[in-house]
Amino acid sequence: MPKIHRLASGVIAENRRARFDYEVLEAFEGGIQLTGQEVKSTQAGRADITAAFVTLRTSPRTGGTELWLTNTAIPPWQPKNAPPDYDERRPRKLLLHRGEIAALIGKLQTGGLTAVPLRLYTKGRRVKAEIALVRRRKKGDRRDIIKKREAEREMRRALKM
Repeated sequence: MPKIHRLASGVIAENRRARFDYEVLEAFEGGIQLTGQEVKSTQAGRADITAAFVTLRTSPRTGGTELWLTNTAIPPWQPKNAPPDYDERRPRKLLLHRGEIAALIGKLQTGGLTAVPLRLYTKGRRVKAEIALVRRRKKGDRRDIIKKREAEREMRRALKM
């Protein structure tokens, strides 16, 4: 049995592009419902959340609304031992408290807001996701951010000399 080489920092995957493209309004921490081999694969640092987003679904059992992490790529731990029907981009259920789910759903139903994952990380033996309620930035706002960042770099360079 191969040994799992866990990442030292605990952060498995980060969506840096989301912080640039979106204005983060509020962040939530939640668990993810994973299979055993997906947990091993994420602990080894093989997960990708760059194209991921959160969707709402109605539960067929309870009739309540659930949050699902869609389009997250978690490759199989051992590709040759993976089940033949394994889909690395399958939707995965997010595990949050009932009050957090209700608050997030209420805010998502107002116009112009989206929920995206900012990062995946380990907390003890569990894999957690930081989900953020975001609003898309306009193109001009993003250009302003780039200009400010470059001006700060220039100031730091001038101060070093």
